[in-house]
Amino acid sequence: MKLLVLNGPNLNMLGIRRPEVYGSRTLDEIMHDLAAYIRENGAEAEFFQSNHEGELIDRIHAAYGLIDGIIINPGAYSHYSYAIRDAIEAVGIPAVEVHLSDVHNRESFRAISVIEPVCIAQVSALGERSYFVGAQFILNRLKDPAV
Repeated sequence: MKLLVLNGPNLNMLGIRRPEVYGSRTLDEIMHDLAAYIRENGAEAEFFQSNHEGELIDRIHAAYGLIDGIIINPGAYSHYSYAIRDAIEAVGIPAVEVHLSDVHNRESFRAISVIEPVCIAQVSALGERSYFVGAQFILNRLKDPAV
């Protein structure tokens, strides 16, 4: 099994940007631990971060036929990127949307995700654990589609 972990805009600023909301660890630190977790659970992972919508879409398209599952933290694109939504839907790869913060209890615009409807789950409000819960969810689904 192979997972693609996608991180959208501003996530390269983790550890610097609003640590009281997003935590004090960097994206590289979190992804390093996530890679180990995914390996321990019998899968491999590729990681990609971009602040550019088109690059994220290109990476989703490139995953077609090569990747079994996607974990995506679209950042602010969650709220308005119908293009990313359509890319996920087009490739038909099971995806889980993750967020570090509690998007449902912040500014009202953050509570709406246009990405969520094409994902098999959304995980938020757990800090960096959101990635690990999302990974476990998708790994369980890949191992047993009835889950």
